[in-house]
Amino acid sequence: MSELKTNKISTNDGNNVAIDDALGLKSYTTTQRDALTSVAGDIIYNSTDSKPQFYDGSSWSNFTNVFDVDYLVIAGGGGGGNGGPGENASTYGGGGGGAGGYRTTYGSGNISGGNAALETSYATLPSPNTYIVTVGAGGASSADGNNSVFASVTSTFGGAGGNQNQAGSTGGSGGGGGRNSSGGTGTNGQGKDGGDGDSSSGGGGGGASADGVTNTTANGVDGGDGLANSITGSSVTRAGGGGSGNGSGNSGDSYRGFGGAGGGGNGATRNSAGTAGTANTGGGGGGGADDNLYYTGYAGGSGLVVLRYPSNKTITVGAGLTAGTETTDGAEKYIVFTAGTGTVSWS
Repeated sequence: MSELKTNKISTNDGNNVAIDDALGLKSYTTTQRDALTSVAGDIIYNSTDSKPQFYDGSSWSNFTNVFDVDYLVIAGGGGGGNGGPGENASTYGGGGGGAGGYRTTYGSGNISGGNAALETSYATLPSPNTYIVTVGAGGASSADGNNSVFASVTSTFGGAGGNQNQAGSTGGSGGGGGRNSSGGTGTNGQGKDGGDGDSSSGGGGGGASADGVTNTTANGVDGGDGLANSITGSSVTRAGGGGSGNGSGNSGDSYRGFGGAGGGGNGATRNSAGTAGTANTGGGGGGGADDNLYYTGYAGGSGLVVLRYPSNKTITVGAGLTAGTETTDGAEKYIVFTAGTGTVSWS
């Protein structure tokens, strides 16, 4: 039977109960606690863990304060479209790949994807609560990228660049359209649209801050620029769209489309290779040129997840994730995830 002991009871002027001294909870070790016949609402002090705890009807939990985690979540970029022969053995260039969707809470101004306002920091609880992290891979030639995730936050894959007479894919940022085809649409709050192709070459892939260039010439055109963020302590630009491949049958830099700032890949020319999107930027891949040496479009860059949180918290990274070292930056820490999927928790 429970027993209440008190030295003094007195009335209170307000419509509540007041206690003059600190309330001392009954102490139990974890073993003693687990032997109790508990009901929802029971409160104890766990002397093993040195924490007050409550019972919710099924398990014991610590009394904890919610803390905020800021994030930068970038999906994998789309692959550039293939080039190839058109009518009468003419050549055409593939569309540039769209950048991976870009979402962030960190910084100031309209610097989330598509130049949207910053998102709200994620309210987080310490262990035993866990949160999923996934870093999306870049898409192969003419293929969409893959989503990146933190908890309930999902950044959408970059759209693939279009092949001949094929529209660019819709994605976080849209892929550039192929020859005679429209660019893909970006996702609101994550990225921009891909540019349209013309009669000879594709459009540029959309970037996090700018549309891919619409083609009005037989040459390749540039991908849209990405966005800069300082969540890791210094400003880094990521999520640029891929440039489209050249469709005029010429070679040399003046005929290719260049990737947007932030890891977008360059398009190819007839005798000059293009480039893939840069790893861990979510940059779109460059488009292919023709059926000679550099027909195949280039892969999109893999995505990235960065988490930033109070310096009095320590993160535990689960199996399956590739991460950098937990780094202190002033009153906060951050960690960068570059591949994989798994869970994280904080203590």
